Amino acid sequence: MGPELHSPARYPQTMVRFTVLASGSKGNATVVTGGRTRILVDCGLSCRELFRRMKLAGEEPETLDAILISHEHSDHVGGVAVTARKLNIPVYFTEGTHRAWMRWLSPRRQMTYAQWLEQIRKQAAERQAEAVSEEGEPDESDLVLDSTPEPAESAEPAKLTESAPEKDPTWLPAVEYFAAGEAFEIGDIRISPFTTPHDAADPVGFVFDSEGVRMGFVTDLGYISPNVKAQLKDLNLLLLESNHDLEMLKDGPYPWAVKQRVMSRVGHLSNEAAAGFLEDDYDGQAAYVILAHLSESNNLPELARVTAERALNCRMRLLANLLLLAAQNEPLSSLYF
Repeated sequence: MGPELHSPARYPQTMVRFTVLASGSKGNATVVTGGRTRILVDCGLSCRELFRRMKLAGEEPETLDAILISHEHSDHVGGVAVTARKLNIPVYFTEGTHRAWMRWLSPRRQMTYAQWLEQIRKQAAERQAEAVSEEGEPDESDLVLDSTPEPAESAEPAKLTESAPEKDPTWLPAVEYFAAGEAFEIGDIRISPFTTPHDAADPVGFVFDSEGVRMGFVTDLGYISPNVKAQLKDLNLLLLESNHDLEMLKDGPYPWAVKQRVMSRVGHLSNEAAAGFLEDDYDGQAAYVILAHLSESNNLPELARVTAERALNCRMRLLANLLLLAAQNEPLSSLYF
């Protein structure tokens, strides 16, 4: 049985609401409400800033039931631990994303070969002392110093996690795993996660289904792969990345290696790529299309909007779609169904 969900009477059971609190490279967070269930999708803001944004948007932090994580990059998980502890709610990850997040938070240090060898000697001596004190005679196996294989002198330095801090930074009230391609439910919301092409451990996008309303959510992808196209059908709302203008990125301040990463097939979606999907593959069923994760250095809201509008206007039957832009510094007004 899953964690108990909040059920505040002040929220009507039939309401579906979608609120983007922040979208961009400095932090991402969105609240999806369906029936009596409220999910925070990604938590890239500090807990304090998240709560401030929620209150600005008319959302109440204490009514959140769970946090759902798309991937482990800091602009999507930076505030997840503090927020989950503060609200005492579970966090949903893929197993690969959870492992990557834990590695990112765990402080590590390099050990030289000499330090590693000295540590092995101390451990062997401690085991020998324990064996003598407990049995009177040392266990032969504890006297063998080289029972653990030694690294070669020329090998890379071994890594060791330092002692855990007084409060483990990776501790969460509860962790729930899900897998791409396997739908699951959190309260009144059915979630269909799907794999996205991005340079993270196990990145995913989502389709949320509640009260007959379907909402697609996909950012941080280098291109729109066939499996992503298949998921973004028959939606009432589509949130889609429109990260950068290609010419601005090429002429912009990023180092060339970073530019290559952003433009790669595991990077971020350009205005042109998002527009290509809207013109050629989008079925036009959504009442709202939200452009998200706009770069502050390599894009302009006007460029993203014009490029997407041009794509939509090429297909007359799509004129009913309302095009919106999610921002980094302020929440987008809640959308109701």
